Amino acid sequence: MDIERLLMQVSGGGIVILLLALFIILCLFLGIRIVPQSEKHVVERFGRLRAVLGPGINFIVPFLDRVAHKISILERQLPTHSQDAITSDNVLVQVDTSVFYRILEPEKTVYRIRDVDGAITTTVTGIVRAEIGKMELDEVQSNRSVLIQQIKEHVADAVDNWGIEVTRAEILDVNLDQATRDAMLQQLNAERERRAAVTRAEGQKRAVELNADAELYAARQIAEARRVEADAEAYATGVVAEAIARGGLEAVQYNVALKQVEALAKMADGQGSRTIVVPADAVDAFGKAFQMLQGRSS
Repeated sequence: MDIERLLMQVSGGGIVILLLALFIILCLFLGIRIVPQSEKHVVERFGRLRAVLGPGINFIVPFLDRVAHKISILERQLPTHSQDAITSDNVLVQVDTSVFYRILEPEKTVYRIRDVDGAITTTVTGIVRAEIGKMELDEVQSNRSVLIQQIKEHVADAVDNWGIEVTRAEILDVNLDQATRDAMLQQLNAERERRAAVTRAEGQKRAVELNADAELYAARQIAEARRVEADAEAYATGVVAEAIARGGLEAVQYNVALKQVEALAKMADGQGSRTIVVPADAVDAFGKAFQMLQGRSS
């Protein structure tokens, strides 16, 4: 009987130890939390926020604390959202937007907003309509990067209380209705025609200017040639005048008489010539020339 009682006591104590060991293992299992690098865990105690567990090994109080939310901190992309907006020049456009964000403070996100994606989409819709309403259609098309930056800044300010960071906002496309497209196409064709007409007019103007320059150049060259010719004649006249001043009048009369004699000689040498025309002053010319020759020889 003593042996049986001893065995019963030993077996009862072993069960207690076993249960105690199991309890300790369970406490360790519940108290140790390993958080992945891409997540943050929100811990509650009796329904209230207790702590936010970061990546790595963390410890909580078993049976008192529990992980209520496991939040991914990876960057997320909202589905492409299409919305209508009206520009300042009353043109209806359809804008396709996409937003990228990530959660930085999970405790704000889980306790302040229920549908994060829906809230961000609604915020982006209002901001896009407000910003496009300040711009004309041409500005929306040409300054898309500026518009994207403004949308990102306004969205970031709006979602800051939700513990969210907007990393990027994109305007994927700006679509117009068919009537507006047709009107823009007509305007584009008219602008092209206007530029072509201006180009043709400038070409014609340039051609007229070149022709005028060519005529002016030709006139200047003719005038220059005439001036040179006049200078040459003036120079020749000056030379003759200078010769007269140096040689006297007798040298001039001698040259004139000599030319007359040479002319009469040529007429006499002509074939078939029977009549010789002798000027009235030919004898005087011969005499003057003979006297001048004698004077030169003496």
